[in-house]
Amino acid sequence: MFENLDIDDSDSPAIGLIPPGATWQEVRDHMKIAHHAVLMPPADAGDDVRAEYTGAYWSGTDMILIPDLGPDQEEAIEEFRTFLQEHDET
Repeated sequence: MFENLDIDDSDSPAIGLIPPGATWQEVRDHMKIAHHAVLMPPADAGDDVRAEYTGAYWSGTDMILIPDLGPDQEEAIEEFRTFLQEHDET
């Protein structure tokens, strides 16, 4: 579970901002408890190569990933939030 996770709550739904360097396992473990949408920053180290933000939300039984949200955090937040609203995941 991430301590003191930054949250963008400027609109609904609120989106947690995962800190750089976090692993997908850490994100999954966090989401199993918190059950809220999060945004994973781009990475370029090791096997986890992402040039763009990836959104993740909890479906009730598993983590669902929404990749390719762009390299800009603000745009990625808005695009992910729109996706969640359109798919009733608020």
